[in-house]
Amino acid sequence: MTRSQALFEEAKKYLPGGVNSPVRAFGSVGAVPPFLKKADRAYVWDEDDNRYVDFVGSWGPMILGHNQKEITDSVIEACRQGLSYGAATKIEVDMARQICEMVPSVEMVRMVNSGTEAVMSAVRAARGYTGRDKILKFTGCYHGHSDGMLVKAGSGAMTFGVPDSAGVPAAYTEHTLLAAYNDLDSVQTCFAAMGEQIAAVIVEPVAANMGVVLPEPGFLEGLRSICTQYGAVLIFDEVITGFRLCAGGAQQWFQVTPDLTTFGKIIGAGMPVGAYGGKREIMEMVAPIGPVYQAGTLSGNPVAMAAGMTQLRILKQNPQIYEQLNQTSEHFFKKLANSVYQAGLPWHINHIGSLGCLFFTDSVVHDYESALTSDTQAYAGFCNAMRKAGFYLAPSQFEAMFISAAHTTDQLDSLVQAASDYF
Repeated sequence: MTRSQALFEEAKKYLPGGVNSPVRAFGSVGAVPPFLKKADRAYVWDEDDNRYVDFVGSWGPMILGHNQKEITDSVIEACRQGLSYGAATKIEVDMARQICEMVPSVEMVRMVNSGTEAVMSAVRAARGYTGRDKILKFTGCYHGHSDGMLVKAGSGAMTFGVPDSAGVPAAYTEHTLLAAYNDLDSVQTCFAAMGEQIAAVIVEPVAANMGVVLPEPGFLEGLRSICTQYGAVLIFDEVITGFRLCAGGAQQWFQVTPDLTTFGKIIGAGMPVGAYGGKREIMEMVAPIGPVYQAGTLSGNPVAMAAGMTQLRILKQNPQIYEQLNQTSEHFFKKLANSVYQAGLPWHINHIGSLGCLFFTDSVVHDYESALTSDTQAYAGFCNAMRKAGFYLAPSQFEAMFISAAHTTDQLDSLVQAASDYF
């Protein structure tokens, strides 16, 4: 028995499913999870001393790679000053200013501790600002595990939400409406029926929780227009895309301006963190200056702020990082797609910048329904074979592949070769 196998058996005695987040259990690929113990640059090591080229990157935060010296040094220095004060700090102000400078749509920002908390708080702010109750989200877009966002798909162009998790009363989701991603007609139908009741539309500008699904031309622009027409708040969930595609996130990439934005992942550089921000008039609804209550003992934690602030500063001061990263990623995904084509397989790759996904389906994936045509068993075989070859991929067909600035061309080409051999 390997050390990871032994640890997993021990973990199952004390943690539900042996993990602290479901996908880590590797259940969807039928494998025992490797227990990781260290990371550096583009590599991670497990408890059995196996080394992998990492394409998960802690699910997105490690855009510069693991163990980046400036970030690590800033965290160590912050720790020496004390781990938490529960009080205002200068670095919170510096971090807020940095985010506002890098993302022009954000005039004010509130730090929180996770992407889930950021979404929950942004939705509450939108409801408080508009005086309306209903929220429109898109099937297949994941916005954390707060009760109102755990809604599964229904039939028809407009569906009232049904809880997608035990423990969530139906009353918690009765104000959540569903539309189809990349389908403006389904959005128009919802607004035509109850537009005066819809407080906000929340969307991943690039859907990255059903694999990677890009917005079709005009989709995000259409959402902006509809929200403006009906006085609803447009929320971009940029927990994954924020500071990933470029310094201003997906909204800069696509030149569409939301009213509120949620952040996570990269703004913590691996530390637990989240944030939401946007128009001043909306954010001034938040306590202590407004009636929308939200609080957090560890929000703006100085250690997390030090890590995130350093990473954002590096990205801001070195725009060539994005240029090189996106160019390298573009070449990699094209080579991977070519290996699929040369093998005569009908699978598809969706990618944008340093985000990508290989879908094991002969359908072009443009929404949740087409993503679900993927052969998850075929993906499981591929994922496990790549891990044996020394490449750590997400243990789910419906997660993104993350490229970092630490990945070398040789490492990326090695994965392409391993994939070609497998195909």
